Amino acid sequence: MFRGISLLKTRGFLQKKDKFSKGFLFSSLLLIPLFLVIISGLLIKSIQGDFLVSNYASHILTGFLGYFLAFFISYIPLERLRKYLIPFYLCTLISLCLIYVLGISVSGAQRWLNLGIFSFQPSEVAKLSTLLTLALVLDKKIISSIRDLVLPLIVVFIPWLLIFFQPDLGTSLVLLFLTGVMLYWSQMPIEWILILVFSIVTSILYLTLPNVLIFWIPLLGYLAYRSSKKKIIFSFLVISFHLLVAKMTPILWNYGLKEYQKDRLVLFLDPNSDPLGGGYHLLQSQIAIGSGGFLGTGLLQGKLTNLQFIPEQHTDFIFSALGEELGFLGCIIVLFLFFFLIQKLIEISKNARSKFESLIVIGIAATFLFQIIINLFMTIGLGPVTGIPLPFMSYGRTSLVVNFISIGFVLSILKRSRSLRS
Repeated sequence: MFRGISLLKTRGFLQKKDKFSKGFLFSSLLLIPLFLVIISGLLIKSIQGDFLVSNYASHILTGFLGYFLAFFISYIPLERLRKYLIPFYLCTLISLCLIYVLGISVSGAQRWLNLGIFSFQPSEVAKLSTLLTLALVLDKKIISSIRDLVLPLIVVFIPWLLIFFQPDLGTSLVLLFLTGVMLYWSQMPIEWILILVFSIVTSILYLTLPNVLIFWIPLLGYLAYRSSKKKIIFSFLVISFHLLVAKMTPILWNYGLKEYQKDRLVLFLDPNSDPLGGGYHLLQSQIAIGSGGFLGTGLLQGKLTNLQFIPEQHTDFIFSALGEELGFLGCIIVLFLFFFLIQKLIEISKNARSKFESLIVIGIAATFLFQIIINLFMTIGLGPVTGIPLPFMSYGRTSLVVNFISIGFVLSILKRSRSLRS
């Protein structure tokens, strides 16, 4: 009898503890993005100066709109939305097609649609719709054969192709990364993930060291031979796929990318070779971050930021303003918040009630993680300039709203998840 009472008390205590943990996590996942929005809003104010022409007020207001939108979405069970995902996906494909007819061109890229009252970027919406549709397709699947891969890859390939030729290299890379992570989460063999990822290596080798492909492609065929039951057929398919990638590489390079994108992909290796052209962004970004020191110059006090030495600093290069004005300490705090966010998303994904919900959260985590890493590497000179924004910080209303909607989906899943202790 006493043992039963003790067990009931323990169970009640654990339930209260779990409820508190979910409540704390729920608040954190809402407040951390909002905090990042407010900090970046002040940085945008510092970059653009004059209140009348600054985007900082728009950024902060959009952030608060996204905050309430995420809070509202958290009350909607995602199972109710399943029947709307395919229509949503098809609508984004239509909007991506309309870009080529009615799109607004900015800086050589045609990525925006103008609806009169406002304009938006369909590729940002397409990231989310593709993620949700891919989760729907993979929900009942365990990737164990080539046949299982056909539909998921078609779901991703169509928007990827439309986005790549806008051209929007950054978003197309995000789609590839989140697809790889979600396929892995669906128990796809790691060797198959490597075979897909190594297609990038195949492209690079074709452009730089084509003779190495004589050894590289057969090596991938051997990897395929070892990782499949239908060894000969799978090896043949993998070798054929990488030969196709090699043949398609010059077409994508010559017709899929603008000249400025080609320069960005090459010049990060030696930005000093063109300090006033393609390497200018990288060099000025590194100088700005380095000049911040440990504590920074203070908000609104960055000299390079105030004088607008870095073009488009309020979008893709917002981290350089953070480094100059808040220094190493400010950068570490922001990176810690991002790390906390990603770590908790992975935890929620592991404890989701269904595979469908788990795939959605891990896809959102992969999207944020890839954008954070690539944007950070880009601004400190460890990677090429690919036009990938920093989540919740880079100016861009469509991207910001989509990010908060993603957080809303995560919060909905969190509310209905299993105990976070499991």
